[in-house]
Amino acid sequence: MNGGHDWRLVVHDSLPSTSDSCIARAEAGEEAGLAILALQQTRARGSRGRGWIEPPAGNLAMSVLLRPEGGFGLLARWPLLAGLALHQALSHDDPDGRLSLKWPNDLMLDGCKLGGILIERGANDGHDWLVIGFGANLLSAPELPDRVAACMAELGPPPSAREVAARLLVGLDEWIERGSTHGFAAIRSDWLDRAHPIGTPLAVRDRGEQRAGSFAGLSTDGALLLDVAGCEQRIDTGEILLLGGH
Repeated sequence: MNGGHDWRLVVHDSLPSTSDSCIARAEAGEEAGLAILALQQTRARGSRGRGWIEPPAGNLAMSVLLRPEGGFGLLARWPLLAGLALHQALSHDDPDGRLSLKWPNDLMLDGCKLGGILIERGANDGHDWLVIGFGANLLSAPELPDRVAACMAELGPPPSAREVAARLLVGLDEWIERGSTHGFAAIRSDWLDRAHPIGTPLAVRDRGEQRAGSFAGLSTDGALLLDVAGCEQRIDTGEILLLGGH
């Protein structure tokens, strides 16, 4: 991992998708350090191929381009590292510590989804690229058919998208540097400190099946550990639901 990017922030009033724009630039040979912020996004994409209902302007929609040295390395580190950066960027406006992280890529407020991360990777002419898309509800939250979403305005006057973007770019470099200096074990430990507690009831939904259990932590390489009737199971993929929450 390499930190200390000389970030080049490009701000658009409106874009269909910041990640699509970032990927197009990556495929054209753009160097690492590009950040694209849209003050409004009209065709956002969420995890697992879902669309994301984007409310009016005022929320965060930003994607960044990285070119990891030595390839992608341990892929599981990137959602955790990016989640830590997003949590840090918004913790300034969360004095009571109501924000938490949910594996692998969600930011929650009182158990309701406030933000998320989408990570995509590829290569052009043999050079790897990694695009991290960040989304967070600042001013308002979309109305979703199957769950309740949250926004930072519930905690008080929300920060602007530009302000959060600036914090996020600084924080992302800091977390990349921490991972480079102290290894993934430090990132894993820091992520667990900001996640919902061990023992939190969870369900894993994957390929039409659902398993219920309780949160048992993370493996040494970043997979979710689920306690199912006293048996610890490793989860590498799937949609994670907080049971008894929103």
